[in-house]
Order: sequence, then structure tokens, then C-alpha cells
Amino acid sequence: MPEGKYIFVIGGVMSGVGKGIASASIGKILQARGWKVTAVKIDPYINLDAGTMNPLEHGEVFVTDDGDETDQDIGNYERFLDTNIYRSNYMTTGRVYQAVIERERNLEYGGKCVEVVPHIPLEVISRIKKAAQLIQADITIIEIGGTVGEYQNILFLEAARMLKLSQPQDVLFVLVSYLPVPAKIGEMKTKPTQTAVKMLNSAGLQPDFILGRADRPIDEPRKEKIALFCNVHKEEIISAPDTDIVYEIPINFEKDNLSEKILKKFNLEIKPINLADWQTLVAKINNAQTGIKIGIVGKYFETGDFILPDAYISVIESLKYAAWHWGIKPQIHWLNSDAYEDSQRITGLADCDCLVVPGGFGSRGIEGKIAAIKYARENKIPFLGLCYGMQLASIEFARHVCGLSGAQTTEIQPTAEDPIIHVMEEQAEKLAKNQYGNTMRLGEYPCVLKPGSVVAGLYGQLEITERHRHRYEFNNNYRDLLEEAGLFFSGTSPDDQLVEIIELPANIHPFFVGVQFHPEFKSRPLRPHPLFLGLIKAGWALQKNKNAKIL
Repeated sequence: MPEGKYIFVIGGVMSGVGKGIASASIGKILQARGWKVTAVKIDPYINLDAGTMNPLEHGEVFVTDDGDETDQDIGNYERFLDTNIYRSNYMTTGRVYQAVIERERNLEYGGKCVEVVPHIPLEVISRIKKAAQLIQADITIIEIGGTVGEYQNILFLEAARMLKLSQPQDVLFVLVSYLPVPAKIGEMKTKPTQTAVKMLNSAGLQPDFILGRADRPIDEPRKEKIALFCNVHKEEIISAPDTDIVYEIPINFEKDNLSEKILKKFNLEIKPINLADWQTLVAKINNAQTGIKIGIVGKYFETGDFILPDAYISVIESLKYAAWHWGIKPQIHWLNSDAYEDSQRITGLADCDCLVVPGGFGSRGIEGKIAAIKYARENKIPFLGLCYGMQLASIEFARHVCGLSGAQTTEIQPTAEDPIIHVMEEQAEKLAKNQYGNTMRLGEYPCVLKPGSVVAGLYGQLEITERHRHRYEFNNNYRDLLEEAGLFFSGTSPDDQLVEIIELPANIHPFFVGVQFHPEFKSRPLRPHPLFLGLIKAGWALQKNKNAKIL
């Protein structure tokens, strides 16, 4: 196989400007030209993976099919490229150093003095190439986390420089830089971008393209100034204005013929572009009129005075895909479970057309989530519980339908009177040894659905695979009791030992489903997940019934 092509995407002097979406969008337009594309994320922290980090600080932990706990941008790549991304496509400083140290301990360097340079950058290059070779990618997009100028990034930039030196025709650099328009000045300023380019130059790199992030398109005078002071052609400065719909970004990039310009620099064939499905998706989003109110009961989205929904990004996007599929405009309502902890009065839920309780850990806000689930069950509001949400739905049912007031999860109360949810046997051993990092039940596992169940109707098949991330499971000692009270265990592991899905029959509740897995990790813009489609459809029906009663 000939050497592939590599595009490094690097951030300017401000974080949070959308490198991940930009990387995914570049991959999308090159894929639409008929080239095989994959994407790699490099995170500059010492953690071996994202699994042990606080969601409020780092955002969502995205789980791959092969069980890796990764940065949320891996999810962006999967959704935009509509392909699976694997463990090999994700690296951190910790992983790179660990691999080099282990190799040195095994005498794989033949007695050489192992140094930060060149051995760390060479390990980075090796991992990039392995990710490309895994799927025989023509083009690999490599997003370097953080911003230019941070010392944490130096070794990754050095790896990019070394790869460019060895394969000058195969490597391009894209700088994603912010161009602010200070309110009191009223003019778009280019100095942050100029500074970012100079910092990049100091690492031995020169951007081939500059993606100008701003609240508006870049005008010609600003493009001319950036071109003059940053040593790029004006045509290589791509306007990337804010948009309410991130799925418009690949189409916006093509307004500047970005894919054609990249392929010309790589001396690759410029095949006809096909973004028809993507354009249909964007049109459907823009044409959606009827709104649906979707409540998300969580605890990882408030930080100070700000709402940061990144901890639930895959759930949010999955809900959007399902709503757009039905031609509906999604309206997300954030419901803080902490607010329900000490109150008998549930506010905000009555206005929702459907409700989601996503995954999570720990005791904070849990009683509030249980109160919200009880309200949804009793008031027949369509409900979907994900992972911890499914476990809490089981506890709620045990308490308020079966009369087990002591029902709880041993994650919160190890000596619970009725441990409806308890630790998995193999997980108990790991917890006893304080083995937390990358040790949960992770990745894709099979599930068998019961014929005639709600979920079997949604999936259209009886055998499925879904991605997991949990240590605790439903306690089978309580299965008969809850089933006799009306809870249907509609999905289990093939050996029938692990409860994967619970539901209430359709004649009891319009839509009440809880799943042990994370369906949000497999939902794609052009292929919404069946469970989210079912939830939104049920919520839409509820809204129409409400409106009919008003009329």
C-alpha cells in the first residue's frame, strides 16, 4: 500500500473554537470526494484515557466498539464520517510515554539511550500510521488537542514536523484560529491569528490553510492582512463563521472549495463530490417547524453561571437526529436533578413531551432523578433511561410499585436493604484493588430481545449489539418480583444473566424504556438510533394529544 496522506489540525491561541468539528468536517468533504478517510485525536494530558476525568471539566467520555474510553471528538468523527473509530485512533501523552517506557524495559531499543526526542515523536508517528493502516485510509486527519504555544503540545508538533520532513508531499497543516470582533471596537481583529501562526512557525511548522473562526464571515481586507502577515495565499484562508447547525459546516467549507484545494496540494485526483445526503439532512433541519420539548434530567451541565452540555453531547445529538428524521424541531430543556432532591414538587416536567435520564455516577442528584422517573411513569410521559437511568428506573419501580422502600443501588449504599442494582462480580475484584481506569464493562456486547416487545418492534430484529460502560447491573434475585408487578425485561445478554433492557408494555405506558447500554454512541445523523426514534415519535404523539384536548 502506498503511503497515505496526513492532515494535522491545530488550534490557535484560544480553545473551544471547534477543532473537532472542523476536523470531522474536513474528513467529511474528502470522503464525499470518494477518498477513504479516518481521524485521530491526540490529547496532551498524562491520563491514559478520558475515563477517569470529571465530565464537567472534560466533557463526555465517548466509548468505542472495542471498549476505549476516549475524548468526545472521537464521537464527532464517527458521526460525521459514519464509520467506527477505534482505540488505535486515540492517544494521550500518558499512553505515548507508557508505550515508550514499556518498550525500553523490554530492551526493544537495543540498549540505546532513550530520549524524549526523537523517541516520543517517533512513537506518535508510529501510532498515526497504524491507525491509517488499520482501515487502509487514503487520508488521515490528526487533531492535536489544546492550543498552539502550550508546552504540552510541543512533542506532538515535533512529531508533525518530523513526519513532514520525511514525507513532504504527504503532510498538510490546518490552523483553526479565532478572529474576535470586540464590541467596543466593532472591527474584526487578526492579531490573535498572526500570533498563533508565529507560534506555529517557532515549532517549525507553517500552516497550509487557516480556518478563520468568527461570529461572521471573514471579509476581503482581513483575508488580505492574514495572507500578508501569515505567509499564506488569500485563497487558503477559509471562512468558518458561527452556525447554529454544525452539520452545515462541511457545506460551508465547500463554498470555498476546500476539498479541491486540499486534493490539489496532495496531488490527488479530484473526484466529483457527492454531498446529496448531507444537503438533504441540512434542508430537513432548516425546514423543521413543529417543536418538541425534550427534558434531560442530569447533573453534569452546570458550572458556575454557565450551562455546558458537553457531558451529554452524544445524547443531545441523538435526540436531534431522531427529531429531524420525523421533521420535528428539537427543543432541549435542561432539568437539574439536584433541584428535585429536597422538593416534593417537580417543576418543568409537565411541560415536556418526553424525558431522558442519561448515564452518570455517584449519589449526587440521584433521588431527584428517581423523582423525575416516577413522575414520567405515573403521568405517562415518554421516558428513556440510559445506563444509570435504566438502573434508577428499576429502583423507582421497586420502591413505588413493589413497595420495597429500601430499594437502592450498592454503588450508593453498599448495605442496601434491597439491592436492586449491585456490582458485577468481576468488577467487585477490581474495585477492591482500586483498579478504576479503563476497567469497567466497556465496548460492544450482544443483546437478545424478547419477541413482541416494544424494543423488538423498534429495532426490527431480535439480536442486537450495543456499547456499554458500567460496573453495576440489575440484581437477578429481584427479577421475578418486578416482572410479576408489571415490569418487562425485554432484553438480556445471550446467556440471560445480564438485564439489558426494561420496559413497560405499550398498553400500560406510551413509551417507558430503560437500557443498560449507551445507544447514543451508535446514533448517526443519517442513521438515527431506533430507541431515540421511538422516544421522539411517542413524545410527538403526546404533544398532539395535548393540543387536541386544548382545541
